[in-house]
Amino acid sequence: MTSILTVFAQAQPGPGGANPANQLIFFGLLFAAMWFLMIAPQRKKQKAHDQMLKELGNGDEIVTAGGLLGTIVGVKDDRFVVRVADTTKVEVGKTFVSSVVKKADS
Repeated sequence: MTSILTVFAQAQPGPGGANPANQLIFFGLLFAAMWFLMIAPQRKKQKAHDQMLKELGNGDEIVTAGGLLGTIVGVKDDRFVVRVADTTKVEVGKTFVSSVVKKADS
């Protein structure tokens, strides 16, 4: 890929400015590089997070995006009921679970 960019950098513009085909190829390569370096890894990370959320259940210890640590005691459609102290339970949106500390013994 470096040799292609070197060729484009050394090319002399023809009469009337740069060749539009060269510009189109350059922007296509730039978009492809952005896709593989930024967008694709983010999509992969999102899919892994979605899979983690599907596998969560009662007894799993989690950490939320806000730093709250607790144990899941109930699962609803779009949220978890999390016990954070002996007598304290809170409802947390599923998307706010950032990681699993310990899976429940199944």
